[in-house]
Amino acid sequence: MKKSLVLAALVTMALGSGSWSQDKAGHGGDADHVMARPDSIKWGPAPPGLPPGAQVAVLTGDPSKSGMPYVIRVKLPDGFKVPPHWHPTDENVTVLKGTFMAGKGEKMDPAKMEELPAGSFVRMPKTMRHYAMAKGETVIQVHGVGPFEITYVNPADDPRMKDGKK
Repeated sequence: MKKSLVLAALVTMALGSGSWSQDKAGHGGDADHVMARPDSIKWGPAPPGLPPGAQVAVLTGDPSKSGMPYVIRVKLPDGFKVPPHWHPTDENVTVLKGTFMAGKGEKMDPAKMEELPAGSFVRMPKTMRHYAMAKGETVIQVHGVGPFEITYVNPADDPRMKDGKK
């Protein structure tokens, strides 16, 4: 099986190195107390490791740094799909809005996806092959220990390859 590895984000989910947009209000790596109200979160385009259309906000930490805890939010439009992929670290996802569809395996199979409504949590252990889709506008919160990297099972699915960036 061919593999393609580059960083991050999420929501990333994995996503693309060096393109993490951090909140200028101090939410992006402060060692101090962090409070983020929904109207103060600064959304930006997702890093190139995710298909176009997602938006990401880094609440704390730096997903690109090894050993650094991070918390990010990812806003996904209705129908947004992340083809089968895996991460070298555990991925922890909490659904905040909408319905997050998740499945396990190396081939995307909508019949095998589980619907996870707002309030749900899913943990994908490192190297587990999985895929995802949004049903309705969906917002997820992803947390873990960096670096957040994404490797697509099929390199042709990697959006970084389509732009010649990889």
